[in-house]
Amino acid sequence: PALKVPKPHRRSSRRRALTGEEQVELYEATIGGGDDPVLDALLLRFHLETGARRGGALALRRRDIDVARQCVRLREKGVTERWQPVSLTLISALIEHADIRGGTSPNDRIFRKAQRGESVVGIVITRRRYNSLVERWHKLLPWAAENGVSIHWCRHTATTAIERIGGYGVARAFTCHLVPGDVTTSYITADIGEVAAAVAIYTGEPHPLAAGQ
Repeated sequence: PALKVPKPHRRSSRRRALTGEEQVELYEATIGGGDDPVLDALLLRFHLETGARRGGALALRRRDIDVARQCVRLREKGVTERWQPVSLTLISALIEHADIRGGTSPNDRIFRKAQRGESVVGIVITRRRYNSLVERWHKLLPWAAENGVSIHWCRHTATTAIERIGGYGVARAFTCHLVPGDVTTSYITADIGEVAAAVAIYTGEPHPLAAGQ
C-alpha cells in the first residue's frame, strides 16, 4: 500500500555562493573563537579554494600534495578522485601545518588538532570538527543560522567563481560533478590546464599548469 502514496517533493536547496562580505564575516567568526583557530582558518581556506567536500579534506594525506604540479589529490564521494590545482600559498600552508603537527610520513593525514601535553603528533580531525565550527558560525552570525550555512556553502562559492571565470565545462571539471544521463556534458569536458588557468585567476596567483600562461 505504501507504494501508492506519492512521495513528498523535495524542498529546493537554499545553498548558494557566499558574498565577499559574508566570507569576511565567516573568517572573522572562524578565528575569533574555538580551541584551534589556526586549524579552522586553514580548513575554511581549503574549502573556499578547492571546492572540496568534507571527505576530501578528511582524507587528504601527505602523499596527496604535489608541490611541483601545485595540486592536491581529492578523494571524495564513492570512488571519485581527482588532482585539483591550487595556489602555492595553500600548498605551503598545508605542508607547514602537517610539519608542525606531526603529519610527516606519506600516508599521514594533513588536518590535525594541535598537540596536547607532551605529544609530538596532533590528533587527526573528524567530521565533528566541522560540527563545532558551523555551530560557532550560527552562534555568532544570525544570517548564517537563519540560512543554515555549512561548510558545503564553500563548495558552492568556489564553483560559482570558477564558472564565472572559465564557464560551465571548467566548473564541471573543477567539481568533478557528473550529471547522470546528460550526454552533452561529455562533449565539453575541460582539462586540468583549463581548470588551473581559472584557479590562477580566482586565487590571484600564477599556476604552472595553467593553459595559456
